[in-house]
Amino acid sequence: MSNEYDVVVIGSGPGGYVCAIKAAQLGLKTAVVEKNPTFGGTCLNVGCIPSKALLHASEMFEEAGHGLEKLGIKTSAPKLDLKAMMGHKDTTVKANVDGVAFLFKKNKIETFHGTGSIPKAGQVLVIDSKGAGETLAAKNIVIATGSDVAGIPGLDVKIDEKVIVSSTGALVLSKVPAKMIVVGGGVIGLEMGSVWNRLGTEVTVVEYLDTILGGMDGDVSKQFQRMLKKQGMTFHLSSKVTDVKKSGKGAAVMFEPVAGGDAQKLDADIVLVATGRRPYSDGLGLEEAGIEMDRGKIKTDGHWQTNIKGIYAIGDVIDGPMLAHKAEDEGVAVAEILAGQAGHVNYGVIPGVVYTQPEVASVGQTEEELKAGGIEYVVGKFPFTANGRARAMNRTEGLVKILADKTTDRVLGVHIVGFGAGEMIHEAAVLMEFGGSSEDLARTCHAHPTMSEAVREAALATFDKPLHI
Repeated sequence: MSNEYDVVVIGSGPGGYVCAIKAAQLGLKTAVVEKNPTFGGTCLNVGCIPSKALLHASEMFEEAGHGLEKLGIKTSAPKLDLKAMMGHKDTTVKANVDGVAFLFKKNKIETFHGTGSIPKAGQVLVIDSKGAGETLAAKNIVIATGSDVAGIPGLDVKIDEKVIVSSTGALVLSKVPAKMIVVGGGVIGLEMGSVWNRLGTEVTVVEYLDTILGGMDGDVSKQFQRMLKKQGMTFHLSSKVTDVKKSGKGAAVMFEPVAGGDAQKLDADIVLVATGRRPYSDGLGLEEAGIEMDRGKIKTDGHWQTNIKGIYAIGDVIDGPMLAHKAEDEGVAVAEILAGQAGHVNYGVIPGVVYTQPEVASVGQTEEELKAGGIEYVVGKFPFTANGRARAMNRTEGLVKILADKTTDRVLGVHIVGFGAGEMIHEAAVLMEFGGSSEDLARTCHAHPTMSEAVREAALATFDKPLHI
C-alpha cells in the first residue's frame, strides 16, 4: 500500500484535529479521515460554535430590548431579523471550519473524506460518498469519532429536525416558535432553550431529575434555576417523559411524576429533545477488529490505547466528560505519546461551562461529591451583589463558591454562576493545577474594580473573612 502513515486519525472534531495537528508538529506523518464534507465535527458545525453564536446574538437582542434603558440609553424596540442572525451563525461556523482546513494544509496533514473503518490493526479503510474504497496503512490509529444525539431512554421518538428536533434542528429554525418544550434540563437544553426564550418563545423544560444541570453543585443549580424562572422559563422537575409525538402542526409531550401520579400533556410548536449524547462508533468495525467496549464506550488504558496495540481512542467515544476541551487535551497527550514523549491529562481540573446568561462554570468537585466521599472541607462564598464592577454593569446576579480541604486548605472545587463565569473559572483551574490553597488565591492581588475580585473574596471567605461584606 502506498498510503502509509505514522498516525491516521478517524474524525476531525476538536479531539481529532488537535491530535492530528500536534502529531504533525512533532514530525509524524499524519492523515485524517472525516465522513462529513467539512472538518470540525459536531462542535464546529452543529454544536459548540453555532450555539455560542446564537447565544451571543440573542443576548444582544435581549440587552437592546430590556437592558440598555437601565443604563440611560433609550432606543426604539429592537426588531429581530432571524435570517440575518442565522447568517451570523453560519459565517462564524464557516470561519472556524475553514480555519481547521487551513491548519491541516499548513501542517502537511493529508485528508480523506469518507467513512473510516478498521479492518484490522494497522489499516484504515475509507469509503467515499460514491462507494469507492481506499486502504491506508497506519502504524497508529486514533479513533476520535465523537458522539451523537442520545434520544429519550426507553422511547422511540422520531426526530425529524422540523417539529421534534435535536440541538441540530434547534440551530436552524426558520421562525421563532410560540411555544417550545425542552426535554432535558442539562447544558444543551438550557442553552438552546435560553436562546429561543430571549427571542420570544415560551419555553418549558421537563427534566427527570429533581434538579437542573444534574451533577452540578447544588447551591449553584438552585440559584441558577431561580434566575431562569425569572427570565420566563418554566420547569417540571422529577418528571418522566412517556411519549413525544406530532400533534396537528406541532407536537405533544406526555409526562408523569417520577414518584408516580397523574400524567400531564403539554402541546408546543417545537419539541427539543436534549437528553444527552451517546458515543458514536457506528461503522468503525470495532467488534471485527477485536476492540473491547464498555457500555457503548471504547475501553482504553491509562495511555488511551485500546486492548489492540497501536489503536487509540479519545474524546466522547471513551469514558469521561463529553467536552470539546477534554478531547483536545487527550488529543495532544496521545500525539505526544506517539512521538515518544509523556502525554498527560489531569481529569480533576477540567472546567465545565454553561453558556447561558448568566453563565455557570465549575471546576473540581461539588459539595455533594465531597460529602459522599467523606472529605472534610470548608466553604467560602461571595455574591456578585457585593462586587463593585458587577453593580456598575447591572450584572449582580450570582455568586462564587469555593471548596477547600479543611486540613490542608487545598482548593478542591470552584463553582461560579454569574456574568462572565466561563472566563473567571480559569484562574481557579490554574490554581488547582498547581495544588494551590484558598489562601494562595486570597493573597493574590486582583485589579479593582473587576468581576474577578469576587473570586478572591470567596477565597478570603474560605480561609478567613471577605473584605467587602
